[in-house]
Amino acid sequence: MKNRDWKEWAKRAGMRAVKTVAQTFIATIGSAAVLGAVNWPMVLSASALAGILSLATSVAGLPELPETKAQETEGE
Repeated sequence: MKNRDWKEWAKRAGMRAVKTVAQTFIATIGSAAVLGAVNWPMVLSASALAGILSLATSVAGLPELPETKAQETEGE
């Protein structure tokens, strides 16, 4: 298992998720406005789902964080 700085990971993954939610929110409002009326429950649920998926994707790794190297010797 990889050694991680979980506090730093949570900060970076959270920031990425917030940006994703905002982008989805704006894009969904824009798309709905072109079609006529904005369906607010759909906008909010799509934005929330985008945030959850962003966090789930971040579990695999964040390119913003440097990879930590495992200890090469067992005695340390």
